[in-house]
Amino acid sequence: MNTIIEEYLKFIQIEKGLSPNTIGAYRRDLDKYKLYLETRHIEHIDFIDRQTIQECLGYLIDQGSSAKSLARFISTIRSFHQFALREKYAAKDPTVLLETPKYEKKLPDVLEIDEVVRLLEAPDLSKKNGYRDRTILELMYATGMRVSELVHIEIENINVIMGFVRVFGKGDKERIIPLGDTVIDYLKTYMKEIRPQLLKSTVTNVLFLNMHGKPLSRQGIWKMIKQYGIKSNITKTLTPHTLRHSFATHLLENGADLRAVQEMLGHSDISTTQLYTHVSKAQIRQIYNQYHPRA
Repeated sequence: MNTIIEEYLKFIQIEKGLSPNTIGAYRRDLDKYKLYLETRHIEHIDFIDRQTIQECLGYLIDQGSSAKSLARFISTIRSFHQFALREKYAAKDPTVLLETPKYEKKLPDVLEIDEVVRLLEAPDLSKKNGYRDRTILELMYATGMRVSELVHIEIENINVIMGFVRVFGKGDKERIIPLGDTVIDYLKTYMKEIRPQLLKSTVTNVLFLNMHGKPLSRQGIWKMIKQYGIKSNITKTLTPHTLRHSFATHLLENGADLRAVQEMLGHSDISTTQLYTHVSKAQIRQIYNQYHPRA
């Protein structure tokens, strides 16, 4: 099984061009699958049948897996078994008649404008890391980029003259996102005055650095946003993705074209972007219920 799993992961990396984060999610699902099969003493892929997989799903449910996690897990092992059959590692595909549980997409938490302002103003601009953090927050809200994209932004990806940033998203797909005057001002100062102080003896083109001169990690940015959320008295669930959700929702609420927002977010499927229109509709319904005399 180990050999087939590794060959499959190579296949989705090379042939499908999936991002390291997505491949990591596939690997975690397959590790769970392999671990369960080992508890059943199933060593060969052709000994797996539909009942085995259904019992595995029952085990994951008992462990507290959500419907969304199960749907992703089934998608992973279905793709894995299709690969194994196609490449003749297996004589059959036990997932053929397997059903995928349906789940409702949760509406993401979105910050109100005043909450965004409080969050952006939380860093102490008199400190190097404070100015860096303000620049990061401004850039995330100005572009809606994923935190995994932000940590890989390099100096040459920023064009403050033309006012845009080049972002490499899932599958290494490139997109161009415009920048507003406010974030450009912060970027100029950060790149000219703050980053050289953080750089120390490190040689790197990565834009955002920690206090040791090394590239900031996703975990570091997640922790930073959490801390500023507490400082700003924001009680909503606050993650790097919250700023992405807020960016998209605020654009759509102010009349932005759905396909333009799709392009800026880097969504391959517009139905993913449409989730943000549901957020806006939910807010419209709330306003209607609150203010209409016959609601």
